[in-house]
Amino acid sequence: MQLSIARADDPRAAGRQIGELLNRFNEQAVGGQAVERFALTVKAPGSDEILGGLSAMSYWGSFYISDLVAPETARGQGLGAELMRLAEQEARARGCLHMWLDTFEFQARSFYERLGFKVFGQLDGLAPFFPRYFMKKTLEPLRSS
Repeated sequence: MQLSIARADDPRAAGRQIGELLNRFNEQAVGGQAVERFALTVKAPGSDEILGGLSAMSYWGSFYISDLVAPETARGQGLGAELMRLAEQEARARGCLHMWLDTFEFQARSFYERLGFKVFGQLDGLAPFFPRYFMKKTLEPLRSS
């Protein structure tokens, strides 16, 4: 079979399709991965506009936080820590063994460290964007009562 490579006209749609192909491969190799998405939104009272929040997913006992943003006017007031607390609560409820995320030098490494995350990997590159830190927090299993 003759194959060709071309730039996608719609990278988002192509990316979703490629992800689905990879998910099928993964399921055949190790069984269903059961990706379960999770999101928390921050809104002003009486408004449907999302001003911030947290986006994550769990699979294979891992809870990956892809995005976290607090509205600029609410930064430094504990909103981010509360979003992370709720995400950790959800990760534990799902039986996840750890949480992980990545953050750039200009973002929030010290914030995550205060919440118990530790760097397990780093990519270097051009300032001010890099280094990029990969961080994780090991979770103790919930105790049954």
